[in-house]
Amino acid sequence: MSRLAGLFTAFVILLGALHSPASAEDKTLTIFAAASMKNALDDIDAAYTAKSGVKITASYAASSALAKQIEQGAPADVFVSADTDWMDYAIKQKNINEQTRVNLLGNSIVLIAPKDSKLDNVNIGPGFDLAKLAGDGRIATGDVKAVPVGKYARAALEKLGAWQAAEPKFAMAESVRAALTLVARGEAVLGIVYSTDAKVEPGVKIVGTFPADTHPAIIYPVAATTTAKPETAEYLAFLRSSTAKTILEKYGFKFLISPTT
Repeated sequence: MSRLAGLFTAFVILLGALHSPASAEDKTLTIFAAASMKNALDDIDAAYTAKSGVKITASYAASSALAKQIEQGAPADVFVSADTDWMDYAIKQKNINEQTRVNLLGNSIVLIAPKDSKLDNVNIGPGFDLAKLAGDGRIATGDVKAVPVGKYARAALEKLGAWQAAEPKFAMAESVRAALTLVARGEAVLGIVYSTDAKVEPGVKIVGTFPADTHPAIIYPVAATTTAKPETAEYLAFLRSSTAKTILEKYGFKFLISPTT
């Protein structure tokens, strides 16, 4: 008799689990975000999970790679790009809910060197000769044909008349964080990355900042995908909040909108 009661209890528990509105595992969002967002977004996601109970899985890579993955059907609820071009691309491919798009953040690009480098305070302006500065060494940045940081870097160097001579010295990395690592390890004598990346890597130092008028404005748009879960709207709202603004500004990002709360 007790065995029958035990079986009945187990059946009731199983039935309750099957009919519960949403189990904890259901409340998960997947964020595809530009590699440069990692440290700041990890903090934001932790704060959001603590507040909402929704777990966040974040995948970080070059915006170009993430846009292509979404195009190929990779499951993502949110896309954060480091430039407007790749967000525009994803919208054109009908992978993004365009109404949810917000141009959220700004950034700047800087010249970095390993922390023990003798270089310091490089003036980036008319007559800037990056090739001469690098000597026999390599210069690291993202792939200039696809990765946003590389595209910004090339645009700046072309504007300054320094690209043609420097191009053969470039080591093209798959993402800005990969370029950052090359410099931190001393495998490249110089690098061009976002200022926010340089600030989180103790193995490098900023030796110069590219003037904002030498390259297109650095803008990070964020949007929900067309396959996003309903909970995504609340997450996007949190990204626009004063809490998120405080975290992002701590890491050096520029908040381009008025916070919602």
